[in-house]
Formats: sequence, C-alpha cells, structure tokens
Amino acid sequence: MLALLSKNSETLPGRTGTARVDRDTRRLLDRLEPGDIAVLDEMDLDQVTADRLLAAGVAAVVNTSPSISGRYPNPGPELLVAGGVLLLDTMSSDAFGRIKDGAKVRIDNGVIYADRLTRRGPEVLVECLELDEGGVAERLTEARIGLAGHLESFAGDALEFIRAESSLLMDGIGVPDPDLDLTGRPVVVVGDGPGYAEDLKKLKPFIKEYGPVVIGVGQGAEAVRSAGHRLDLIVANPDELTAKTLTGRAELIVPAEVDGYAEGLDRVQELGIGAITFPCSGTPADLALLLAHHHGAALIVTAGATASLEDFFDRSRRGSNPATFLTRLKVGGTIMDATAVATLYRSRVSGVLTALSVLAALAVLIVAVLAAGHGSEVLTLAQDWLHRADLWAREMLNRPQ
Repeated sequence: MLALLSKNSETLPGRTGTARVDRDTRRLLDRLEPGDIAVLDEMDLDQVTADRLLAAGVAAVVNTSPSISGRYPNPGPELLVAGGVLLLDTMSSDAFGRIKDGAKVRIDNGVIYADRLTRRGPEVLVECLELDEGGVAERLTEARIGLAGHLESFAGDALEFIRAESSLLMDGIGVPDPDLDLTGRPVVVVGDGPGYAEDLKKLKPFIKEYGPVVIGVGQGAEAVRSAGHRLDLIVANPDELTAKTLTGRAELIVPAEVDGYAEGLDRVQELGIGAITFPCSGTPADLALLLAHHHGAALIVTAGATASLEDFFDRSRRGSNPATFLTRLKVGGTIMDATAVATLYRSRVSGVLTALSVLAALAVLIVAVLAAGHGSEVLTLAQDWLHRADLWAREMLNRPQ
C-alpha cells in the first residue's frame, strides 16, 4: 500500500489535463478552458476550428477521425502543431467510450492514460498516432498531389451556383434596397471570419477619416458596436445577435434560403423591429458584398472576410467556396482587404507628417532670423504663414488619395 502511495505522489511523464469530450465540435469549443485536452471528431481539421482551439489554450487535441485525410491540404493540423498543441489521431473508434468527459487524463508517447495509478500500473485508455511537425508536413505534401480532383469538384459546384444564381450575379435581381444610400461611398464590411477583431482595429483611422458605411456580418456586427463605430447595416441571423445590437439604428437584412425561408424572423417579431430578407445560397458575407456593389459603393473594404487559396480548400468552407469565388469576381476591382488599406493609410499619413515636420523646422528658422532684425511686424507675418501652413496640412490629411 505504501509503495502504491509513493508511486501516486511521483510526477508522471507526459502532458496532463482535463478531458473535454464531445462529438459536436461547435458545442465543445464553447466550453473549453486553458489546459484542457479536447476530444473531438473532425475529419480534415480546418483552420477555423484550429484557431478556436488555439484561442482556448488547449494542451492537446485528440481526434477520432483523420486530422489530414489526404483529400486536400487542410491547414488546421499545421497551425495546432506550430502553436505547441499536442495533436493525436486515435487508432481505434472507442475513444468516446473510453475517455470520460471531465476526467483527468495523461498523454505520453501517443498513449492516453487515466491520470492515476492502479495496482497493475498505469491504466491505458486509448492508443493514438501522434502527429509532429514532420508527420504533418509529409501528409500535407501527399494531400497537395490530390488537388486536381478537388479543383474539378470545385468547378462543378461553381457551375451549379451560376445556374442557380445567374440572375442575381448578372443583373442584381433579388438584391434588397435598404433606405441608406451607398452610391459613391466607401463601405466597410466586417465579417466574423478569422482575425475580424484585429482587422477592424487596423481600420480605426480609416473609418474616422472617411466615415464609410459600415456593414456588420454575423458577430462582426457585435464587434463594430463594441468598438464604438456607427453600425449602418446588419446582415445576419437575428438569433445570433444581442437585442442591443438588433434594436440600434442599423437596418437589418436577414439571409434566407432560395425558397425564401429565413431563420430568426421570430426574433425580429419579438423585438418589434423591421427587417428585409435576402434569398441567396451564398454566405452572409457574400450577400453583404453583393449588396454594397449593386448599390454603387465606390470602395469595399473587408475585415474578417478573407478569400485566400487556403480558404478555398478548407473543409469548413467547401460548400460556400463557389459563391465566395464568384462574388469576388462580380465585385471586381472595388474590393480591398483591411490589411492593405491600413498599410496604404499609414504610408500616406507618414509622408504628410514628414512634410509637415520639415515645414515646421523651416518656419521656426525663418522666424528666428527675421525677428532678430525686424521685431513684432515679422512675428505677425510669421504667425500668418504658420496659420496658412496649418490649413494646408489639414487639407492634405483630409484629401482622398
């Protein structure tokens, strides 16, 4: 008995934590805490899920499905491993039965143990295959070879979307008409994709100077309100937003199925607010872009609404990729990413400030030289010059580039 107590008091090798077990990944992500070990079922672990797992601070992820199946190079596993998260694929299908939710477990060399010792020694729960950086890189290389098949499938889905939504894409039939006039104005579309809060923060100087129309998509609407910006339009399911956001001054547009059914209309009636439905098979972010473009926006800046090549091959976006791709083609040259706009804005302001610094230094020098021999008259003239320079600087800062 004393020997058993002595073994329990020793520090056992490996990584320990509380197991959070759920086949519903979306529900699991909402209850994770730092240091937890997430047990989930996600074939081809996608970037969105990986970002949420990293943000939650999990110690390890145990996947009962292949994290990289080889169908295409999904970035989720690479992000997790690079972030220091232990990633394991189970070698059997009984992980959900063997690992209890809320139990303390220990992981060592690809084996999951109960975090306790018995008379027979460590209790093995599940044996796994640990995916390190080398293993992930090798599987991703193999997956890239299969891109041709995925591209063929994507092309077929895109053609189907064109058949279903040709009148919307080509002629704008079905795009709602909000009360707000967007013609010739810059528009900022704040989605709820990865990094949307950071993107919105980068745009703060741009929004302050140009006063664009701000469209919040999904949780992006909550982010706009929380940041203190004026929210003009909302494109979202009302069930996903707070009453404070919905009952503000922004117009509400509710995404709907092609047959007209829209989730969240009961909430609209409950709150006594107005809403317009927008039937389309695209994502809410796509709907916001089509809306802004159709009504003549001069520039559309996206925050949290990316459409990179990796996004197109991410499993979580596979069904929406054709709509996203074709929407970007439709919007064309009027769209810019928040990061690009923020970079251009900083370059413009820094150049103007440099010119102002040089001008101020010359003004001080001239005033000092002239005032030495001519007294108050020159000082009065110098003040007038400085006032004119100030007006010029303000005009430069407020002039659209």
